[in-house]
Amino acid sequence: MNLKVLRNKIDAIDKKTVELLNERANLSLAIGKIKLQNKAGIYSPDREKQILDRLKALSKGPMTQAALEAIYREIMSASLSLEKSLNIGYLGPRASFTNLAAMKKFGSQVNYVSCENLSEIFAKVEKRECDYGVVPIENSIEGAVTHTFDLLVDSDLKICSQIILEISHNLLSKATLNKIKQVYSNPQVFGQCRHWLLANLSKADQIEVSSTTRAAQIAAKTKNSACIASTLAAKVYGLNVLKKNIEDVAHNVTRFLVISNNDVPPTGKDRTSILFSIKDKVGALHSMLVPFSKNRINLTKIESRPSKKKAWDYYFFVDFEGHRLDKPVKLALNQLEGKCKYLKVLGSYPVLE
Repeated sequence: MNLKVLRNKIDAIDKKTVELLNERANLSLAIGKIKLQNKAGIYSPDREKQILDRLKALSKGPMTQAALEAIYREIMSASLSLEKSLNIGYLGPRASFTNLAAMKKFGSQVNYVSCENLSEIFAKVEKRECDYGVVPIENSIEGAVTHTFDLLVDSDLKICSQIILEISHNLLSKATLNKIKQVYSNPQVFGQCRHWLLANLSKADQIEVSSTTRAAQIAAKTKNSACIASTLAAKVYGLNVLKKNIEDVAHNVTRFLVISNNDVPPTGKDRTSILFSIKDKVGALHSMLVPFSKNRINLTKIESRPSKKKAWDYYFFVDFEGHRLDKPVKLALNQLEGKCKYLKVLGSYPVLE
C-alpha cells in the first residue's frame, strides 16, 4: 500500500471523526441544558472517571493511555465550554504550577481566572464568580500547604476532585549562568532546589516572591537575574531555559484540590477528606482512629494544624479510602462524631489513576 492510499484512508477517518465529534457536542449541549435546569454542577468528576475508565478498557493500542487521555481531556473541555462558560480560579499569574494543574484537569477551552492568593480563590468560588477553584494542598518533598488547610476549616466549599502534577523546576533567565546575581522564586521551590543552587549559584541572592510566575515576570525585566519556574513560563515571559530539572529529588509531585459548591456521588473508587478536633484528654487521638480500624477503612493521610482559637488546640485533617455515602464510611463517621468536639466532611471525590 503506497503513501497516497494510506493518507487517503486517514483523511476519510478524519472526516468521520469530525462528524462524530460534532454529534457528541450536540449531545453535550442537550446535557448542559438539563444540568442548568436542575441547577447541577456542569463539571461532573464522577462522569469524568467513568469516561476515562471506559476508554482505558476499550483501547487496545497502539495509542498509549496517556495520549488517549490527553485527547479526551480536550474533547471534554470543549464539551464543558459548550454546556456553560466555565470560570476556573487558580493561584498566580499565567503559567504558574497551579495554572498547569488546572489546565491538566479542565483543558484549554474554559476560562481561567488568575488569583493573587488562596483566599481569593476560595472567595471567588464561594461568591460563584468562579465555578471551580484549584488550590495546592501538599508537595511530596516540602509537605503540606498549610494555608489551604486553614481556609478549608471555615469554608463551606466541597472538595470535588484532585489533581496530581509532576513538578519540574527549571532555571530561566535572559543572562548567562555566570552573570546571574539574584534568583527569584517562591519559598517552597527554593526548598526543593537547595543542593543545585548551592553547587551552581551559591553567591547569587535568593529572593522570595509569591509565585514562580511572579518570579518569571521580575526576571524578564531585571538585569542579571534568573528565576526558577516552569518551561511554559519561559515561553510566556520570553526567558531562556538555562537548566532543566534542577530539583534535588526526582519524582517531585504536588497534589492539588478542586473546590466547588457541589458534592460528588460515589464512583466505586473514591477518597474522602475530613477534619476534626479532639477533646483534651489522654488517648484522645487514638480513640478518634479506632472507628476507621473497626470498619476496615484505610487512612491515606493525617495532618494536624493549630486551631488558632485556643493554645495547644488542634484540628486534624484525615484522608481515607471510600465515599462518605459508603456504608462502612457512614458507620465510621457516626462513631467518630460521638467522640470528637467537631467533625466536618470536606468532600468525597474520585481517585483517578
